[in-house]
Amino acid sequence: MAVPLHFTKLDAQLNDPGLPLVMAHGLLGQGRNFGTLARGLSAERDVYTVDMRNHGDSPWDDTMDYPAMADDLAMFIETEIGGRALVFGHSMGGKAAMQLALNAPDRVAALIIADIAPVAYTHSHLNQIDALRGLDLDAIAKRSDADAALRGPVPDAMMRAFLLQNLRISSDGITRRSNLDVLAKAMETMVGWVDPGTQHYDGAVLFIAGGTSSYIREEHHATIRASFPRAIIEVVPDAGHWIHAEKPKEVLALSEAFLAEV
Repeated sequence: MAVPLHFTKLDAQLNDPGLPLVMAHGLLGQGRNFGTLARGLSAERDVYTVDMRNHGDSPWDDTMDYPAMADDLAMFIETEIGGRALVFGHSMGGKAAMQLALNAPDRVAALIIADIAPVAYTHSHLNQIDALRGLDLDAIAKRSDADAALRGPVPDAMMRAFLLQNLRISSDGITRRSNLDVLAKAMETMVGWVDPGTQHYDGAVLFIAGGTSSYIREEHHATIRASFPRAIIEVVPDAGHWIHAEKPKEVLALSEAFLAEV
């Protein structure tokens, strides 16, 4: 069953904006992660950054798979926007957006997919989830305490900063912003992908790959075009998996050029 997604709306800077854009984030992320890119994309359209189920301020649910996330996005587009939208998805959010386009193409005017392919991967993010689950929240008074506690299992400072957004720190104490137990159980599903067979989406699709990332490789191109025959694949040099955070200007330029043609 679909859940109502928490969202933030950025109003278009034009008086006569085009179709609205919905942005779906990756695993252990939140809508606010899109920050600079979302503000840039709001120049010509309303932008809605959503928290996916079991993340941020959206509801928690025991079901965590791409059909369920696609249903969430479909209901959001229908109830909050009017039934049709442009959709941008990164990583897990990109797979959810692709599933949405395959299942409910009438809801998707065009699709932008950031550094993910419609394929199953062999890696896992359980180490990051386990690091967060291992935090003793009763022993943490402030964000710097949590950062220090994560330093052993997560030595990279940028990754720690990203993961720490999964904690809600207030005067009432510290709580988790993501449903870590459900995400851990669903890890195989999150890195996987169910082959859609002959099902495909005929709308315009832009895939943006990070030049130093391995998530969209040349051997994935045929699989991409089997499900998305109009796909355009662009590579941003010197960008990793978090392409929208590392190279927001480049991703914005590619996205705007693409959207101008759809």
